[in-house]
Amino acid sequence: MKSKARIFIAFILNFLFSAFELIGGLITGSVAIMSDAVHDFCDSVSIGIAYLFEKISNKKTDKKYSYGYARFSVLGGLITTFILLISSIIVVYNAILRIITPVQINYNFMIIFAVFGFMVNLLATYFTHGGKSINQRAVNLHMLEDVLGWLVVLIGAIVMKFTNFYIVDPILSIAIAIFILFNSVKFLVQISHIFLMKTPKNINLDELISHIQEIDGVIGVHHIHVWSIDGESHCATLHVVLREFDSNIKKLIKEELKEHGISHITIEIETEQEECLERYCVIEKSANHGHHCHHNR
Repeated sequence: MKSKARIFIAFILNFLFSAFELIGGLITGSVAIMSDAVHDFCDSVSIGIAYLFEKISNKKTDKKYSYGYARFSVLGGLITTFILLISSIIVVYNAILRIITPVQINYNFMIIFAVFGFMVNLLATYFTHGGKSINQRAVNLHMLEDVLGWLVVLIGAIVMKFTNFYIVDPILSIAIAIFILFNSVKFLVQISHIFLMKTPKNINLDELISHIQEIDGVIGVHHIHVWSIDGESHCATLHVVLREFDSNIKKLIKEELKEHGISHITIEIETEQEECLERYCVIEKSANHGHHCHHNR
């Protein structure tokens, strides 16, 4: 199943459940349930945004976006993760208030609702699980937060039913919120690396250059840049110095780059006598590796 289909299913399940919660809160008069309905509705909105961005990311390359729309998926992941961070902070804040001022709870209804909420969100998590895109992984983390949240509600309701130990619910909520906050920050770091065009962590530039220089006929590699479009599709541009032009060598270089997970490749071929015209590129000869590029600013 495609990423956008998985996200859409998660959106429908979350939206329907938030509507069910709102009705349940109105019938029972439970402020806690109505508050969670608002929280789940906000989740639905963020997942809906993620779905729209995932759909846009599948559009083909055009003149406006020459690299395609894949990074819209990353943008969707950024928005979803940011909303997740805010909601987790709100959970911690409300949990602290509950510790300071415990609230009387309808245990029996809470248990029934928690079981239903846990099952619905577990199903939504199943549909978003295993996604490769940043966007889908962010949505999955969102779903995981809801699953763990309802599990806490269930455990807390059962414990409070038999012990009247009210503080267990907010304590567990804080623990899960901290777990989600930690993972959200990790996601934001990954997303920032993509937007800042950092070299993908699974690519070692020194190793890559070494492999290219081992190809017969290559005497130097410089001005090499490797970055990721969306965390999955990687691009590379590089200057390669050859003893003499050979189209087969260019083909071998592309094959080497593809083995390192790079799909979009631009190669500038230069001869040993040719001067590199890049603004910040100064070619120097080395006894071991031929030409090298130093960036002077």
